[in-house]
Amino acid sequence: MTSGALHEAGQGLVEYGLILCLIAVVATITLVFFGDPLSAVLSWIGSLVDASS
Repeated sequence: MTSGALHEAGQGLVEYGLILCLIAVVATITLVFFGDPLSAVLSWIGSLVDASS
């Protein structure tokens, strides 16, 4: 009985690890393809903040 509970806890940990890896891969791909436009938008927002203060 205890080995089954331990197995399920390990399975949950592996699932969280896989989700974290998937998020990291998606974030990396997003930055590779949209890095320049995203940088331009963030620079524009920064200039608006500087101008308002």
